[in-house]
Amino acid sequence: MLRTIMVGKYISVQGEFVRELANGLIEVRVGSRTYTGRPVPREWPRAA
Repeated sequence: MLRTIMVGKYISVQGEFVRELANGLIEVRVGSRTYTGRPVPREWPRAA
């Protein structure tokens, strides 16, 4: 399953879900690299 994470204030990474860590972060795999970051919500709040 594809997931998107935030690895910096303005940098996001989308890749194959690997696992969820105990601290709430998740890991995704892109090619042979693995990235860890905060998960992006599946639905963003809509602007008023």
